[in-house]
Amino acid sequence: MLPKIETILYATDLSPHSPGVFRYAMSLAQQYGGKIVIVHAMEPLSPFAKSMVDLYVSKEKSEKLHADAMEKMQDMIRERLELFCKDELCTDPQGRDRVTDILILEGRPPEVILQEAARLKPDVIVMGSHGHTAVGEILLGTTAHRVMQRSPVPVLLVRLGKD
Repeated sequence: MLPKIETILYATDLSPHSPGVFRYAMSLAQQYGGKIVIVHAMEPLSPFAKSMVDLYVSKEKSEKLHADAMEKMQDMIRERLELFCKDELCTDPQGRDRVTDILILEGRPPEVILQEAARLKPDVIVMGSHGHTAVGEILLGTTAHRVMQRSPVPVLLVRLGKD
């Protein structure tokens, strides 16, 4: 029996190459009648940076700044998505409706992506990869490599251009 692709988890780092990766997620959604959930992970502040913020900014102000940053990030993703849909998906009347949710979550990207995969139970994860060499991945431990190794579902890695 052929697999169904009903839910696609599209993990993005919001790099300039993100629209190219999103095209793969949208292509799968169009071909299989699937839905896309966009996930972006915001790295938490390092302990040093957090201590600096705590030193100079009140807890209430810090929480407000954090909430504002999360809202701004979500607005930025929605704006990019709307522009992308307007520019490239005019042939698909359901283009924008295929994206069911946009999640901005705080945490280390591999863990956030894997937690959402466990929660959402998508049929596939689509994400970009810078294509480090095997030695580079051992030393750097890229997000894509970690997700691919630990994912409970297939992962479609889209090679990103050189930065």
